[in-house]
Order: sequence, then structure tokens, then C-alpha cells
Amino acid sequence: MAGVTNGPFRELCREQGGGLYVSEMITSRALVERNPKTMAMIRFGRDETPRSLQLYGVDPETVGRAVRVVAEEGLADHVDLNFGCPVPKVTRRGGGAALPYKRELLRAVLRAAVAGAGTLPVTMKMRKGIDDDHLTYLAAGRIAVEEGLSAITLHGRTAVQHYGGVADWDAIARLKDAVPEIPVLGNGDIWTAADALRMMDRTGCDGVVIGRGCLGRPWLFRDLNEVFDGGDAAAAPTLGEVAATMARHAHLLVECFGREPHGVLDFRKHVGWYLKGFTVGTELRRSLATASTLAELEAHLARLPAEQPWPGHAADGPRGASGGRTRVHLPEGWLDDPEARTVPVDAELDVSGG
Repeated sequence: MAGVTNGPFRELCREQGGGLYVSEMITSRALVERNPKTMAMIRFGRDETPRSLQLYGVDPETVGRAVRVVAEEGLADHVDLNFGCPVPKVTRRGGGAALPYKRELLRAVLRAAVAGAGTLPVTMKMRKGIDDDHLTYLAAGRIAVEEGLSAITLHGRTAVQHYGGVADWDAIARLKDAVPEIPVLGNGDIWTAADALRMMDRTGCDGVVIGRGCLGRPWLFRDLNEVFDGGDAAAAPTLGEVAATMARHAHLLVECFGREPHGVLDFRKHVGWYLKGFTVGTELRRSLATASTLAELEAHLARLPAEQPWPGHAADGPRGASGGRTRVHLPEGWLDDPEARTVPVDAELDVSGG
């Protein structure tokens, strides 16, 4: 969710419903070294609470120092460690979804994070493993419990699956059975509030984590609030209501970045997600996705047929990255010894962001 879950998008989602809204993934080294881009990315809104910061790291010492900075300087109220990212620039350094294969290195990273956090809760997100021949989630779950983590999120896919295929919700149920001591949160293929209820009923998990499901759908959190309180999800928005949300999103981005061209440019990637399933002509879609000013964007939004109803199932389902991979990029010899604690050379990325 790099480049998506920035401050403006989190604010937009918080306006819809309650929840814990996590920052973009921040690299531990960049935080320790005070990289200017990273320090800008960890700014939270004045009324944003709790403030949740997600960290990436491979080296226990660097991760421990980064978490200590967060705790001692009051930068956030919660630290989430990302062991689920499958992108090559992360896994080829031993990070993200690659790291739990190294059980003792994982333990050292978690121990350092918890020690540095003081009273802050530390959680982690992970995948099932590298591939079906190298599953790690049950062992990693036990290590998390033993090292004092507050909760675990499991994305029901392996790293090689990337975002292809169907999430394995049964794996979430198995993890829940294996680690009854702490909450287990489920992630993967939650596109609607009804999906969240089905996951919780099927797996017994304690809650859900939303990733791609909120792309172009910030009102999903409103729907989740409603159904978790025993009610029904609100009526799906018309295209006019979606257009109003799009305009609000773009304005928040401009306010955050302080430069209109930057904010509008950043908004462009969201256009296709918001309009998925709606009947909108190719020319108008292109105009919305290439607007360079707020006035231009709003003029094009005004051309959308405001009364067009929600398109139903055509609007649900995958958005964002999809499809599997033929292999996972790993450091040389990474699979040779799962007990090895050696940190790969240049494992720590020096800048955050997608």
C-alpha cells in the first residue's frame, strides 16, 4: 500500500468509520538516519489517533533503534512490523515476506523491536510463507507469541502468489488455533463488509485487516462499522457520491503536499479504482486520469452521470496489483539454512516509499 495509505487517504477513511489506520511502510534505516522523505511520511494529522506506524527492517539492531526512536520521541502509538511485502526490492534483501523463513533472525528482530518499544504495542503482518514448499506462518506465529507481540495479521497467500489466486482463509483459522494467546487478524480478499463477516465466521479470527479492498472504496470502513455493530451496510453510493469523494480526496492531497500539481498528480492513480465497474467512457476516464489542476479535475468529475447507481458485483473484486509470480527474489543461499541469523549485506533500505 506504499503511495496509498498516506495522511490524506487515512483522513478520508477515518471520516467514514473507526479503525486502526496504518501508515505507509517506513524503512528502519531511513528512520534512524532521519531521511527527509521518510520523516515527511510519518507526519500524522493533529486529530489522528491512535497513530500507527508500519516499519520494515531486516537487521535486529537497526530495527531496535528505529522502534526506540518512535517510542522515545512519541512519533506513534503503535508499531506494526511488515513481514508480508512480496516485492523484489524488499525480498531480495531478505526483508518482507522472505524474513520469517529465517526463524532465529525473525526472533532477534522481534525481540529488539519489543525491547525498544517500551510500553508501545508491537504487532506484525506476514504471509503464509515464501511458497507452498516453504511455509513459515505457524512457526512465525509461535515466535511472535514468545517474543511478546500484541497481535498478528496473516495474509492468506504466499510471497510467490503475490496477489494472484484466492486467499487461503483456512490458513488463518489454523494460525488462530496455533496461537490462542494473542489476537489473530485476517487479511486477503475482503472487498465488502460481507466478506469480512464471512472471514471471521469461517476462521474465528479476532478482526480483519483491509489492504487492496479500500482502494477507491474508503466507505468500506463505514460499512464495516455498521455490520460489526449488528446492522446492515449503508446503501452503496451513486456515481455522483463517488465523484464527491474523489474531489475530497484530491483536495486533501493538495493540502498535504502544499503544491497543487503534486497533489493532483498523486491522485491520478486512484481514478481507475474509484470508477471500477461504472459505465464511464474511455475519453472521460482518460481526462480524469490526466488532469493537472483541481479545476480541471472537478470539471471532468462534473461530467460524470451523477445518478448512475452502484454497479453491484462489477464494482467489487480485485483492484490494484494482481497476478502471481514465477519466483520470489531472495538473497543468494537464503533457503539453505532456516536457522541462520546472518543479516544480508545491504539488507536495510535507506529510503521509504514505493
